Amino acid sequence: MSESKFKIVAEESIQPIKFSFNKENLSKAKDILKMYPPNYKESSIMPLLSIAQFQNDGWLPKKAIEYVSEFINVPEIKVLEIATFYSMYNLSPVGKYHIEVCTTTPCMLRGSDSMLNLCKKKLGLEIGEVSKDGQFSLSNVECLGACVNAPVVKINENYYEDLDSQSLDTLINKFQSNKPVNHGPQSKRKGTEPRK
Repeated sequence: MSESKFKIVAEESIQPIKFSFNKENLSKAKDILKMYPPNYKESSIMPLLSIAQFQNDGWLPKKAIEYVSEFINVPEIKVLEIATFYSMYNLSPVGKYHIEVCTTTPCMLRGSDSMLNLCKKKLGLEIGEVSKDGQFSLSNVECLGACVNAPVVKINENYYEDLDSQSLDTLINKFQSNKPVNHGPQSKRKGTEPRK
């Protein structure tokens, strides 16, 4: 499998000139900082990056990384290390619905390759691409941490588990037509209870 192109820093031509938390997110960020002792500000990097990414339509521009660095007064490289290491952070624009297909062994054994191929065919996308209308983007990731409910797909901030080709196709159809979706297991079982 190829590495996600969303981990590559976006071209300068699409990087915003500045970034700062909006009023609501600034309040959230200040609340997050209160959870950590003053000498452990670095521990707040991940939740602060998540807020910045959410505010910026699902991706982190360079200015957001710089802003978080200045916000908590840590070297920018420390923030960049985290942003580039974890697959949950995107350094390039993604679609309105960013689909991440887990391809680690438990999901692969339960059919994640067919899930990935379904997404490619249905949406006309390859890994790391955004649809022309900006609605969908596709990537493969290593372990979403819900192995017991494999195969698993993450769309934006929600997990969709116990998938098969039919349930994933239905899910994508709902997103395409702006219908409500239920996240979590797409089978009849609740949570991780045994299959009947």
